[in-house]
Amino acid sequence: MTREELLMTAIKAALKGGEEILAVYESEFAVEQKEDRTPLTQADKNAHLAIAKLLEKTALPVLSEEGKQTAYETRKSWKQFWMVDPLDGTREFVKRNGEFTVNIALIENGEATMGVIYVPVTEELYFSDMAIGAFKCNSNPSTQHPSLITLIAKSNKLPLKQDRKNFVVVGSRSHMSPETEAYMNEQKTIHAEVDMLSKGSSLKLCMVAEGSADSYPRFAPTMEWDTAAGQAIAVASGAEVINWETKKRMQYNKENLLNTWFLVARN
Repeated sequence: MTREELLMTAIKAALKGGEEILAVYESEFAVEQKEDRTPLTQADKNAHLAIAKLLEKTALPVLSEEGKQTAYETRKSWKQFWMVDPLDGTREFVKRNGEFTVNIALIENGEATMGVIYVPVTEELYFSDMAIGAFKCNSNPSTQHPSLITLIAKSNKLPLKQDRKNFVVVGSRSHMSPETEAYMNEQKTIHAEVDMLSKGSSLKLCMVAEGSADSYPRFAPTMEWDTAAGQAIAVASGAEVINWETKKRMQYNKENLLNTWFLVARN
C-alpha cells in the first residue's frame, strides 16, 4: 500500500470505530473493570473488532489496547505496525462528557509517523503523516470516504491561527499531580499570563497540535497507545513530544509499553 492508502485506511477504521462507540454510548451500557482497575465497556470491545478488521487489509500487525497482547520477542522485530486505542478516555465515555477518542498510529522503527484521532461525539477528525503535515476536519468526515486530496481540501492545516497572548498549559481533570502543579507555577514565573485548558483523552495532545495550547506536561502514567497517534499529529504540526528523562523524542514498541513522563510543546 502507498502511504496515502495506509492513511485513508486508518481514517476509515477510526470512523467505523466511532460508529460502534456511539451505538453503545446512546444505550444503557454496563461498565466492567480490567485487572489494572481501569474501566471497560462494550464500546471498547466493539470498536476494537471493527478497527482491527479494516486494518487487516494493510497486512501490517496491530497492537491494540483491547486486543491480545503480542509478546515482545515477536513484536520487537516489527518495522511497521499499527498502534491502536479503540476508545481512549473510557472514564470520559462513562461520564458521558464527549471527550473520548479513537486513536490509530502507524509506528515505523519506533517512531510514530502517521496518526488519526477521531472524536465521535463532535465528529472532529485529526490526521497526519510526516510527508504531508497535520490536519483537522470539522465537517462530518463520516458522511463519505473521500480521497485524501478531497479530505485535505475541506480540512485546516495545523497549527490553526491563534489570536491570544496568554501561555496555555493543557491538563487533565482526572490526572493532576504535584509535579504538574510545580510545572504550572514555573511557567507563571516566565509568562505574564498562564492559563490551564482541561481536556480528556488524547485531545490534550491535539490542543497543542492545533495551537490552542502551548504545552502539555504529563508527569503521570500513560501507555503507548494513549499517546502514539497524538504524538504523530503533534510532531507533524511542528510541536515535539519529549521523553522527560532522556530529553529526546518519545519512542514506541518498548518491551514495557508504559510511557515515561513527557512534555508536549511547540517549538
